[in-house]
Amino acid sequence: MAGAQRRPAPPREDVLAAAMAMIAERGLEKLTMAGLGREVGMSSGHLLYYFRSKDELLLRTLEWSEGRLGVERGRLMDRAVSARERLDAYVDLYVPDGHRDPHWTLWLEVWNRSQNADDSARERQAAIEGAWHRDLVALLGEGLSRGEFRAVDPDRFAARLRALLDGFSIHVAIGLRGTDRERVLAHVREFLDETLSAP
Repeated sequence: MAGAQRRPAPPREDVLAAAMAMIAERGLEKLTMAGLGREVGMSSGHLLYYFRSKDELLLRTLEWSEGRLGVERGRLMDRAVSARERLDAYVDLYVPDGHRDPHWTLWLEVWNRSQNADDSARERQAAIEGAWHRDLVALLGEGLSRGEFRAVDPDRFAARLRALLDGFSIHVAIGLRGTDRERVLAHVREFLDETLSAP
């Protein structure tokens, strides 16, 4: 008698999409290898074979999510509008949608786990950060060359702006009272008006 046929494993992207959906629906604390395995029809052992650890699963899921955001960011940066309008769109994309935003929830967990991460994992996180930084530096440089922005060092300004965005975004993602998304966006736009708008 022939044994039961083994179902092929789902594509890795489907597993990562399912992990992100579980974070969005149930929160990160409910994401377990066993639960994700049930969701995608794989054993937790099979998942561990693919990802080696939950830390690796989380980092791969973040890279997958960031890849999608990178495509969206590229579309925003290519729009035929002013550099300031594209900068506002960049900020809109960067700041979480609200408390427990799944992408930011995942980012916070990966950051937290990175204290014990190996060099390879740290380099992968740096690559994600670097993509956001490079796009912002290029956008600032374009605005400077067109006379839309006052004279600033694009790299230094980008580093400071992203630090501001990170701080505000953490407050939004954890639901800190008084820092909802709309209030944060207003603060950032006011900061940009004060520090970047051409005189």
